[in-house]
Amino acid sequence: MASAMARRGTVVGAVLLSLLAVPAQAAPRESTAIEAGTTAAGTLPKPDLAGLRGVLRKALKQGAPGAMARIDDGGTVRLAAAGVANRKTLRAIGDADRFRIGSVTKVFTATVLLQLVDEKKLKLGSSVNRYLPGLLPDGRITVRHVLSHRSGLYDYTNDMFARTVPGFEAVRTKVFTPRQLVERSLRRPRTNAPGAAYSYSNTNFVVAGMLVEKLTGHSLRTEYQNRIINPLKLSDTFYAHPGTKIPGRHARGYLTPDQAGAALVDATRQTVSWAQGAGALISSTRDLNTFLTALLSGRLTSAAQLARMQRWMPAGTSQAYGLGLRRRNLSCGVSVYGHTGAVQGYYTYAFTTKDGGRSLSALANTSNNGEVLNTMLGTLESAFCGKRTKAARGVAAPVERHEDIAPGIALD
Repeated sequence: MASAMARRGTVVGAVLLSLLAVPAQAAPRESTAIEAGTTAAGTLPKPDLAGLRGVLRKALKQGAPGAMARIDDGGTVRLAAAGVANRKTLRAIGDADRFRIGSVTKVFTATVLLQLVDEKKLKLGSSVNRYLPGLLPDGRITVRHVLSHRSGLYDYTNDMFARTVPGFEAVRTKVFTPRQLVERSLRRPRTNAPGAAYSYSNTNFVVAGMLVEKLTGHSLRTEYQNRIINPLKLSDTFYAHPGTKIPGRHARGYLTPDQAGAALVDATRQTVSWAQGAGALISSTRDLNTFLTALLSGRLTSAAQLARMQRWMPAGTSQAYGLGLRRRNLSCGVSVYGHTGAVQGYYTYAFTTKDGGRSLSALANTSNNGEVLNTMLGTLESAFCGKRTKAARGVAAPVERHEDIAPGIALD
């Protein structure tokens, strides 16, 4: 959806804050080694739980009905939550709530494709057209270009959501074929030559989803289920497309209109058919941490493919992009790995350490609100950098210049 000037929304109901520390059911390894050169200490600081709660409270003041975060760290789970999951019932948001994860889906899709590379069904350096004949107008576009956002394929969501709420309402219940979405992209000129530069485009991961289905003969849902969801016992993760409901207990998502002061739009029910392999998964903070821990600790791909996933290209301030995976460099020198997600009504941050030892997933149940988007970035600082010194507090925080939907439309 189109990013717009920062806005404030009305938060309905009392604020609930919770903070828990309980043993994890499946304890991940404690992170004892940060990526070489990222910190002099060699180990992560303790999470700043008070700071984490402060971030969530700030997001509420800026217009998010609710916000929550979960840290899985060496056998301990820490939870924080503020606000409501439902503005009508005023039910408090909590760790049991499922939500739409937007572009964090891209990490799942890339993982499946890298498994197919391990199975010798796919070569990253091969042309997409080798597997999907005639799909793209340039045979030089490779699978690697698609997974690293270096294909030059225009992002169709820039046009689709140039007007946020009308754009959303026009596609809320529509069911697209992946080819129809690619065709929307091809109506516009490409942004650069294949391999020339990083340019974020949802089109790339629609193509990636098509590759999964062509090479396996199965639906995306089946491949997510068999390769990731079932092996990791992700009980809250679903590919519901083209169904419109989030099954079970969930946080409702509220879309901020472009017009300042306009009422939030409940965007919970939708097909997300406009995103598919680029952003249609549903999950929870628990499942996202489980997934990222498994991925970065080497349980889902070979070491060779995980290394290829982490061949980085510059991708904005303090960021780099590999194959469906972001690296963020935090103020304390720690690098974390995962993805952000923006889908109508939901902002997600899901990141872990180099070895998967400490993971953080955070959600605000609103979108198209630049203030909230940037505030939620602070959950990473609190989770991985701990309490900030006076000097660190004086350092300007990175600013998110766009959302993962309609990335070509910059914030004012």
